[in-house]
Amino acid sequence: MSSLSLAVRDSSTMLRRNLLHARRYPSLTLNLLLTPVMLLLLFVYIFGNAMSGGAGRSAYIAYLVPGILLMTVGSTVIGTAVSVSTDMSEGIIARFRTMAIHRGSILIGHVIGSVLQSVMSVVLVGAVGVAIGFRSTDATVLEWLAAFALIVLFALALTWIAVGMGLSSPNAEAASNNAMPLILLPLLSSAFVPLHSMPGWFQPIARYQPFTPAIETLRGLLLGTEIGNNGWLAVAWCLGLAVLGYFWSTAKFDNDQK
Repeated sequence: MSSLSLAVRDSSTMLRRNLLHARRYPSLTLNLLLTPVMLLLLFVYIFGNAMSGGAGRSAYIAYLVPGILLMTVGSTVIGTAVSVSTDMSEGIIARFRTMAIHRGSILIGHVIGSVLQSVMSVVLVGAVGVAIGFRSTDATVLEWLAAFALIVLFALALTWIAVGMGLSSPNAEAASNNAMPLILLPLLSSAFVPLHSMPGWFQPIARYQPFTPAIETLRGLLLGTEIGNNGWLAVAWCLGLAVLGYFWSTAKFDNDQK
């Protein structure tokens, strides 16, 4: 069997293992999924009229949902950091080392499984958004495909960062705490309020972090708003974080196996 065939076979096995774990122990995924859903309902039904600036609740729903969708990705990948840290601390990786499996398949299984879970979580939160009034009637099929590709790329980037956090944490609790910025960063972005409504000194912080360009690009694709240079910034952030997370994770994983 060639090296490529071995890698594909073992990665598929590890992916199946991680998906089975997620199905048997869904409480972590559900808890992480509840955060964006509760924020969506809270900001729509409690703060919606005040936050809309007179535009109405339906307009604020349209503004809010794209940000919540990407926040869902950040919430979901925290489970990946916890899962990776648990595997490292409980000794299962040491047992895998005694088996004739492709070394990289362990991380690849976690990454692909996390991206799939992120996409499914986004679909569920999106369904809640549609149920409370979100509509994207002007988006073309091509724009929907581009929006889906952006979500997948964003999930891939954050997943590799989460894997690095999990590998660098001594236990699952520390991994969960270390990954909390992936939930907090959307709160400091344009997810809930426009950038121009923020204090002047804070606007550059919110504008040039990873979530804001991705949120504005997703809004442009689904709602027809101006994208500007946010599309290139979003792709650059995603590729940069994915490369950084990949090299961080593989370097840490290889060092731990020596």
